[in-house]
Amino acid sequence: MISLDIATFLLQWATGGLLFLWVTTRRREVSVGYGWLLRGTYGLMAAGAVVVGLRYDPLLVRELSAAGVAVACAVVTWSSWRRRAAGVAKQRERVQVRSARVTEMTGIDRAEQKFDDSVPEFDPRLDLIAPAIGLVGLLAGGIHAGSPVWLSVLRTLVGAAFLGCVSDAMLLGHWYLTQPGLPRAPLLEQVKWLQRIWPVEVLVLLIPPGMVGVLTGNISDQYGGMLGWFWLACAITTGVLAYVTRLALKERYYSAVMAATGLLYLAILTAFGTDLVARAVLSQAGA
Repeated sequence: MISLDIATFLLQWATGGLLFLWVTTRRREVSVGYGWLLRGTYGLMAAGAVVVGLRYDPLLVRELSAAGVAVACAVVTWSSWRRRAAGVAKQRERVQVRSARVTEMTGIDRAEQKFDDSVPEFDPRLDLIAPAIGLVGLLAGGIHAGSPVWLSVLRTLVGAAFLGCVSDAMLLGHWYLTQPGLPRAPLLEQVKWLQRIWPVEVLVLLIPPGMVGVLTGNISDQYGGMLGWFWLACAITTGVLAYVTRLALKERYYSAVMAATGLLYLAILTAFGTDLVARAVLSQAGA
């Protein structure tokens, strides 16, 4: 029916997270340090996928893909580090405008962050390399996971986007503490994407053989149906949290961003419950 493979799961998480890193970096608003944080985090996950896959359930294409993701993260981060002095376009503009405004209001020349215009800016398109490599491994992992193959591959790809989006949204919310003055638009975009992906994730997990069978009792979860209802609660709560987070971001006060980040913390827990509980139950049923 479907298998719960930790190596594939780690590669899913890393690939989805790196894809939505590009969604953010392409805006040229968030400082380069955010990219270092996410590439380092997801690069380690990809490396972990290689180790776990080789140890427990080797799948050559998936392991090579995961290794490629880890290497791509390292190379792209090195490129970004070399060009760190350039900053990013909209960050430079915002710093200059804010400094000029302070000087005009107070008559004091405030020391502003300096950027080197002679250094070429980091190209955010480089952040597409790692998820493109990861996609190959996800296709292999999805085919290997069970049948029907089309549904297994679809669940693998949608799950990657779902987990990566909610994780990046939470991490981006924290980045506002290190980059004061960052507009809410990048975070709001991540939340909007989460709202779009969430119903697709729930739908592909319901498609028979799926969680609809667990909820109706045709597939046993070994706990009298309790895990099926727990999954449904996680799925519904994730959608509610995404909606409430979007409402919070409409508030004018800066504390709204921190409130949204806290809500996204909860959304990560329920999102992982939505994806992992379904996989665990269906894997056990298909064993």
